[in-house]
Amino acid sequence: MPSYTAEDVEALVAKMAEERGKLIAAAEGLRGDDADRVPMDAVGEEQWTAKEQLAHLWEMEKSYIAWCRAALEQDGVDVSDVRGDPVAIPIEAAPGYSVRELLDALIAERAATNEFIAGLSLDEFQRSAANPAFGPLTVMQWLRSFYRHDRQHTAQIEGRQSDYRPNFQSGVEPNQRRMRIAQVAERRGG
Repeated sequence: MPSYTAEDVEALVAKMAEERGKLIAAAEGLRGDDADRVPMDAVGEEQWTAKEQLAHLWEMEKSYIAWCRAALEQDGVDVSDVRGDPVAIPIEAAPGYSVRELLDALIAERAATNEFIAGLSLDEFQRSAANPAFGPLTVMQWLRSFYRHDRQHTAQIEGRQSDYRPNFQSGVEPNQRRMRIAQVAERRGG
């Protein structure tokens, strides 16, 4: 099991800030209706508009933190059924909000995430949680996903291919757009 240091934590927080800054700059740079445009020939998450991607990042940050909290309670826990707290602006509602509103929500959520990180002991970064998509990851690895995820969606918002691809255990990215449609239908009772 890896042994994390204070320097690892500092690097984590710095990378999270750097990549979130780039994401914010990309989103703030959108013009006209660009934030509501679906990219042509896109698949999976890339089919989401910039606003939907921002809402997705907010939801996933809540999920990753819930998974980390579960790992703190029980090392090695399966988090397949663990969900983060609902966000005020879910993906399907994102088109009705401004980019600024979504960014403000992400900024506030990141402040809460940074407080969570600051409250962890070095030993707690080594605890783990697993799900079918990624397998077992340490709390540090889940937290590192934040800046990688930001980097991926920054590229998508800028209309370019990301140099980061999540390492799905199956080797194939699940169709999250299709899964999201099913989740919304289930939540609405149909």
